[in-house]
Formats: sequence, structure tokens, C-alpha cells
Amino acid sequence: MSIPIDNVGNMMNSNYMTAVNNKTSSLEETLNSDLSKATDDELMDVCKDFEAYFVEQMFKAMQKMVPESEDEQSASTKQLQDYYKDEMIKSMSESSAENGGLGLAQTLYEQMKRNYNL
Repeated sequence: MSIPIDNVGNMMNSNYMTAVNNKTSSLEETLNSDLSKATDDELMDVCKDFEAYFVEQMFKAMQKMVPESEDEQSASTKQLQDYYKDEMIKSMSESSAENGGLGLAQTLYEQMKRNYNL
């Protein structure tokens, strides 16, 4: 059984959008939950997740400012390129947050510890 390349691009895009929506919902749910009983590691993980999400959105906004190539491409090729660009941005954002990045996670962590008296 073979799957046309156009369908592969559509499936990847659909799966990616579902994953993005799930990640966003999960982050919102975590941030809205009661973190007063969280351990230091759990609190720092939430802060890193937030920083990674913030940096990812910042990279995506910057990417929109880059002019698109005028090369003719099929819709499926463009979808695949967009998918891999988004995956690269996500990976870079997570790596940045894990390695100290902007320092946003550490600042949030310290503020949350003060707010929750941890």
C-alpha cells in the first residue's frame, strides 16, 4: 500500500498541530494548578517549560518576518519544510531553556518560590 506524498504532508501537519495544542493546553493547565505543594524540581521544570514555550513563540514570530522564497514548491513540500522548521525551532527552544537560555526560567522559579513560601 502506498500513500501519496501530499497525504503524508497533511498527516504530519495534522499530527503536529494536535501536539502543539496538547502542549499548550498542558502548560496552561500546569500553570493554573496549585503549585504550592510542588517540589523544587517540579517547579523548575514548569518554569523551564514556560521559557521554552516563550522562546519558541518568539522564534516563530521572527520566522514570519523572513521573506518567503519565490521558488515554486508543491504544497506537500512546503508543508514538510514548515514541519521541520517548527521541529527545529521547538528543539532549539527546549535546549535553550534547559541550558539557562534567557534566564527567564530561573527568574520565574525564584519568584514562585517567594510567592509560595517554599
